[in-house]
Amino acid sequence: MLNLIWKFILGLLIGFTARILLPGTDPIGFWLTGIIGVVGSFGGHFLASAVGLESGEKPSGRFFSALISVAGAVLLLLALRFLRH
Repeated sequence: MLNLIWKFILGLLIGFTARILLPGTDPIGFWLTGIIGVVGSFGGHFLASAVGLESGEKPSGRFFSALISVAGAVLLLLALRFLRH
């Protein structure tokens, strides 16, 4: 249970970072921002592993992993905007 809470907190950070990097009016709330962060993180890691980019356990790998997570959340936000308009 604590693991799920931790993943949602990280998802919130990723979702908020994606919303800061992609300015505009997105009428989504706190919970949907967290869900977008979590789903975008999983999607970004899935795409990265599909093309052969593994993050690893080194600190540089963790930074790369965070970038992939934010990029996945940004792509998800773009898709959400596209579907709404």
